[in-house]
Amino acid sequence: MSTLQHPATGPAGGTGPATVTEATTTQRDPRDRGTRASRSRRAGKPVDGRKVKRSGLLTAVMVVFVVYSFAPLFYLLVNSTKTQASLLSTFGLWFGGDFNLWQNIVDTLTYNDGIFMQWLGNTLLYVVVGAGGATLLATVAGYGMAKFQFPGRRAVFAVVLGAIAVPGTALAVPTFLLFSQFGLTNTPWAIILPSLISPFGMYLIWTYAIDAIPTELIEAARMDGAGEFRIFFTIALKLLTPGVVTVLLFAVVATWNNYFLPLIMLSDPKWYPLTVGLNQWNAQATGSGAQPIYNLVVTGSLLTIIPIVVAFLFLQRFWQSGLAAGSVKA
Repeated sequence: MSTLQHPATGPAGGTGPATVTEATTTQRDPRDRGTRASRSRRAGKPVDGRKVKRSGLLTAVMVVFVVYSFAPLFYLLVNSTKTQASLLSTFGLWFGGDFNLWQNIVDTLTYNDGIFMQWLGNTLLYVVVGAGGATLLATVAGYGMAKFQFPGRRAVFAVVLGAIAVPGTALAVPTFLLFSQFGLTNTPWAIILPSLISPFGMYLIWTYAIDAIPTELIEAARMDGAGEFRIFFTIALKLLTPGVVTVLLFAVVATWNNYFLPLIMLSDPKWYPLTVGLNQWNAQATGSGAQPIYNLVVTGSLLTIIPIVVAFLFLQRFWQSGLAAGSVKA
């Protein structure tokens, strides 16, 4: 507060001293206020006169979800360090016996003439060709549905929604009968071709492209003489990157974890993916002449999830929003 003295005119027209009080404020950077607010929220202190509320119930629910999500991973990590004997005789959620992780990895990679590595190569083939092709087709189709008007567009929309509603297991047997007539069963094409179709991925790209790619930007490129393919690959594809990565991850996970389709399509173990191959190892523990190798099954399962974790960590940096912000002036 500051007090200023200056002459003032009275009712009789005279002048005399008058006191005027004015408030002086200091201009501060808005980022400083945001930082103080963030610190106050973390400390549970009032922010702008409002007290931050914390819910103990929500915190407990989140803790339960975290434990539920990480318990299977912890189980795999712990039991991959055990021998076959200690795996069956010790507590499943803690270490026991000798640390046998490295020997289990070597045995998993060399068991049955290294069939695990062949299954891994098959899985990578199905993921790269199948999931990659599904992402490309979904991106092109979704972009076309979002930015082009053509007859039958509503019918295509209805078909896509209907395809999303049909579970993949319901189509497995009809797909097998169709592929068997063409002689494609027990070949990699029996897994790759069905994986190329991703109605849900197309729908995601469709809905994302509506807002992610301004129509004014496409029209400006057309006025500059750019063709449709050039617009798609040089402009649209870059703006669709977050959506494309999301669809790619969905397709990769679905193809990597695909079990039922390879189970009915493939009969030759040399074409098995990891899911079917590990289940075959697990089945060795039953029947006459059983040879349980649970330690190799658990270790193989741990090795199987590592590429998926790496893919998520690598691709998460592409999840960015607002790539088109400022490209169109309002």
